[in-house]
Amino acid sequence: MKQQVLKALANPSHIFYVPYSLAVLNFLIQFVIFTVLFVVSLIVTKGKNPLNPLFFLLSVIAVHSIIAIFSKRDPQLGQIVSAKIQLFKKKVPGKLAA
Repeated sequence: MKQQVLKALANPSHIFYVPYSLAVLNFLIQFVIFTVLFVVSLIVTKGKNPLNPLFFLLSVIAVHSIIAIFSKRDPQLGQIVSAKIQLFKKKVPGKLAA
């Protein structure tokens, strides 16, 4: 029983070589940024020259590749980020969260 638990912790689930939690977090952040930029560009240009959605796709692929490189160095990167987010939600002082 202990082997299965340790194996699950040592090999977190991945989406295209990136830990699942980081991949979802990346997509959500990029989607929100793109949505805001798209709406702002529609308002500023009055619908004549909106932002190209291809930029969103290219930025998602670029950031996903960067995260894949960093997560190859540190396979527990997703768990570290999740732990940091939980510490910030609990308002742990900065010295303890580092």
